[in-house]
Amino acid sequence: MDFLNNYLIYLIPVIGLIGILAMAIKAAWVTKQDAGDGDMAQLAGYIADGAMAFLRAEWKILSGFVLIAGILLAWSGTTVATSSPVIAISFLIGAFLSAFAGFLGMRIATKANVRTTQAARSSLAKALKVSFTGGTVMGLGVAGLAIIGLGSLFIVFYTMYVKSHGLDVNSEAMAKALDVLAGFSLGAESIALFARVGGGIYTKAADVGADLVGKVEAGIPEDDVRNPATIADNVGDNVGDVAGMGADLFGSYVATMLATMVLGREIVSHDAFGGIAPVLLPMVIAGLGLIFSIVGAAFVKIKNETDSVQKALNIGNWASIVLTAIATYFVVQWMLPAGEFHMSRDEANGSIKAGSLIFTKDGVFLSIVVGLIVGTLMSIITEYYTAMGKRPVLSIIRQSSTGHATNIIGGLAVGMESTVLPILVLASGIYGSYHFAGLYGVSIAAAGMMATTAMQLAIDAFGPIADNAGGIAEMSRLPEEVRHRTDNLDAVGNTTAATGKGFAIASAALTSLALFAAFVGVAGIEHIDIYKADVLAGLFVGGMIPFIFSALCISAVGRAAMAMVEEVRRQFREIPGIMEYKAKPEYEKCVAISTKASIREMVAPGLIALITPIIIGFAFGPEVLGGLLAGVTVSGVLMGIFQSNAGGAWDNAKKSFEKGVEINGEIHYKKSEPHKASVTGDTVGDPFKDTSGPSMNILIKLMSIVSLVIAPHLNHSDAGSQHAQREVHRQSLITHVVIKTDKKL
Repeated sequence: MDFLNNYLIYLIPVIGLIGILAMAIKAAWVTKQDAGDGDMAQLAGYIADGAMAFLRAEWKILSGFVLIAGILLAWSGTTVATSSPVIAISFLIGAFLSAFAGFLGMRIATKANVRTTQAARSSLAKALKVSFTGGTVMGLGVAGLAIIGLGSLFIVFYTMYVKSHGLDVNSEAMAKALDVLAGFSLGAESIALFARVGGGIYTKAADVGADLVGKVEAGIPEDDVRNPATIADNVGDNVGDVAGMGADLFGSYVATMLATMVLGREIVSHDAFGGIAPVLLPMVIAGLGLIFSIVGAAFVKIKNETDSVQKALNIGNWASIVLTAIATYFVVQWMLPAGEFHMSRDEANGSIKAGSLIFTKDGVFLSIVVGLIVGTLMSIITEYYTAMGKRPVLSIIRQSSTGHATNIIGGLAVGMESTVLPILVLASGIYGSYHFAGLYGVSIAAAGMMATTAMQLAIDAFGPIADNAGGIAEMSRLPEEVRHRTDNLDAVGNTTAATGKGFAIASAALTSLALFAAFVGVAGIEHIDIYKADVLAGLFVGGMIPFIFSALCISAVGRAAMAMVEEVRRQFREIPGIMEYKAKPEYEKCVAISTKASIREMVAPGLIALITPIIIGFAFGPEVLGGLLAGVTVSGVLMGIFQSNAGGAWDNAKKSFEKGVEINGEIHYKKSEPHKASVTGDTVGDPFKDTSGPSMNILIKLMSIVSLVIAPHLNHSDAGSQHAQREVHRQSLITHVVIKTDKKL
């Protein structure tokens, strides 16, 4: 035990390495699987080449942004005592690892798709194993890289600024170490935003173009080899839902740990780890979640064609959550000292103020449990609103029988209704976790929710792999039973993708609240008073930003889709023999349209998230910036839930017609009038669920992180009193906790 106490800080990156090793083993297994015949390999090659072409074009633009931002961060680190030029290095590492995590996931996804198609020729069980293992590679890679990166940098900066100087954990040196780590999170979230927005624009431009001309006008299947946009559509599944989602959850994972570490610094802890147990705890929880995600993945399996794929995924998910919760209890008991936690110590005599909230380290564990419960409930609720056979999707199906307009009305209503239960769950989670351990409890609840990110991302990434597998089966004109198996996986994948987005937005809400609390402390403001006109104005401006952000994303998809539609129509018109399988479409031209449009259109939404906090903060001060962040968080969470669930419900309503649905005693299938109405709804929902909706969680976190990074520059107290003011403010913050080993106060 003494060994663990002394070397725990160094064991954290080792856990990340275990995750990377498991990832490599699973990636090697996927690569060894049969990739099918020559036609299948050729189609998979088109998809892989298109995905890499997009990433190269995106990285070319982002490398310039990262370089400029790194130089500015290095300069800003020299202007205040609590920052350092080293923040630029941390930023560059975060940006690189975020991009690398997305790249790893995309590479294995473009290998797993065709192998899933080939496996589906044998059985549903084998197809599930290949596709889910491909998704697991993505999940383990993201979680492993995040833990290695953050854990290693913390060792370096903690040693550099605190331990080597023999300084107290609550000193300005520790503040500087955590400020530098904020650069790592900023780099990760910056890349995540551009990857998510750019990938979302790419995939939906191709998807909408393929649907409107291929299915609606030409009357051919979604992934028909004759459709010029079908390769671009399948490429989009990888760059948006795999590479984009990987970078997204990498950023969320890092931001959650960072926020908890910053608030953990506010705790005075007499523990066996030199007073840094509250800072180390979120990284240890993340490590536990990674290990048990590996264990949980082993439970995802089926034996027969009739077995439920969704049930198998749920069993693996539940196993990882329950095991993580059990292990976390013992870790909390071990790491945190015995005694009571007291809020708001009286500066005059060191006693505890009357009426202060009193709780124990069991309260910290209960906060973690609250986070796990919130994440689970969010997934269950999202599944209800987006899954086939449930009331919300069935209501959209019924309204499709009366036309396109009523389908749209039904989908919008479902999306709006779907915000109610998630918000109530989030509100209860915030209240409960705060009751148990203050704002540190809220933050550690988010860490608990994100602990099993590897499993959540594996379940999410399995979806686009299955979708691609179905596309390759359709384009290769394989037997009907193969497409039936891939459609089974794809339908479940639509639901898991939606639940993944719900999980991400819930974690973003809790993480943003923790980052918000950290910003208040670092900026040195006592409170945020909405009775002040400028603060109230900031609140309203913040509430507006998710709307203009969404408008830019959706209109970008619309413009790119228009260009795609015209190109597909041109090829059908000018290349004779396409419809008779005598001529091959010019797939590369559609791929180029999506690539150019996504790279061009992702800039404006990204700049809004990065520049707005800087302008507001320096022009109007930290309190107004706090009002802005509050508005962005509330509005962004609601917009994210609404758009993601509406889009997911529209999508599965359309897919229901492919299996046949009963409306007023009559069975309707593909090409029926209700099906055509459902295609329109799915087309409207595409940019909702895959572009603007999932980008909301990155928007609110990135703006909070940018605010946290610039917070030391907004604290205008003079150098002589700055440390004193910060210490007084730390005691008055509701996040301040004193851990006493002696219960006699």
